Amino acid sequence: MERKISVVVVTYNHEQTIARALDSILMQQCSWAVEIVIGEDCSTDNTRAICRQYQQQHPDKIRLFCHSENKGVIDNYFDCLLECKGKYIADCAGDDFWVDPLKLEKEKNILEAHPEVTLVHTAWNYYDEVAKTARKPAIGLLRQPFTEGRQLLADIITQTDFPVIHLCTSLYRKDVFLQAYSEDTFMFRNREFGCEDLAIAAAMAVSGHIAYLPDITLNYSVNHPSVSFCPDDARQFLFVRRTTDLSYYLSQKYHLVNAPKLNTFFRQRAFTLTMHAFRSHSEALRDEAKRWIEKWGVAPTWRVGVVQSIMKSKGCWNCALALRKLIVGLKHIGR
Repeated sequence: MERKISVVVVTYNHEQTIARALDSILMQQCSWAVEIVIGEDCSTDNTRAICRQYQQQHPDKIRLFCHSENKGVIDNYFDCLLECKGKYIADCAGDDFWVDPLKLEKEKNILEAHPEVTLVHTAWNYYDEVAKTARKPAIGLLRQPFTEGRQLLADIITQTDFPVIHLCTSLYRKDVFLQAYSEDTFMFRNREFGCEDLAIAAAMAVSGHIAYLPDITLNYSVNHPSVSFCPDDARQFLFVRRTTDLSYYLSQKYHLVNAPKLNTFFRQRAFTLTMHAFRSHSEALRDEAKRWIEKWGVAPTWRVGVVQSIMKSKGCWNCALALRKLIVGLKHIGR
């Protein structure tokens, strides 16, 4: 197989950040050839023009796929991944950027030296797009240099304590992905699951060992609207519902139904989903939240029960929303 690493970059309306992301990949000092496979998902801003400019400047390194209509993150990502020619795959979202020029070289060396390792990942920073400052996340799981992947599976699926694997810090084996993809394409391509990274991390974990480097290689962009963060409660409801249903699917597939961490996770997600329905003031979302909670087999906590009771009465619901608005306003004044 050709000694090449492929980097998938999916982008949509990232005109302020896509150049930064591409520059961070182009700065990599790697002994293997590196190709960048960009999926430009029919942006409405200047993202496509910027991507074309980079492709013209680096025709030997960048392959650009400009879609005629918006595919969404699932199809965009996996269409690009299937186009990759490298032995190993990396990922850098259009609004994030790498900060270590040796990221790919260090990860590639581990994969080459340890055939039992399916994925290498690293530490990372949150990057505040408003303040332009980086900070380390709170310490989560105790990381070991090498861990048998199935030991991490419950943590990967739930991410209750901490994102176990940030895919944009990772390098993983393409052949392992292709095998998992051929066995269960639905797990990856179902658009209703809403995210691409969780299924990949789980597939890598059940197929071998996971390696970890404590080096910080990524600035993960926060404090701006994105797929995983949006101030609109109806849209956040959809994101939470989709990602939780993927976690449910994975828990069933890998027989983790009764794991204590799973129970905690689904109780937390049931409350989060209920609160998004509450704040959206939507009876349709109220009813939908109840249906999904029942599907996931979650025994509602008292908090969920209280909010559900409030939403049964329009008058109570209106009063509760008004009271919440007042409390939030007072908190802002107190600051």
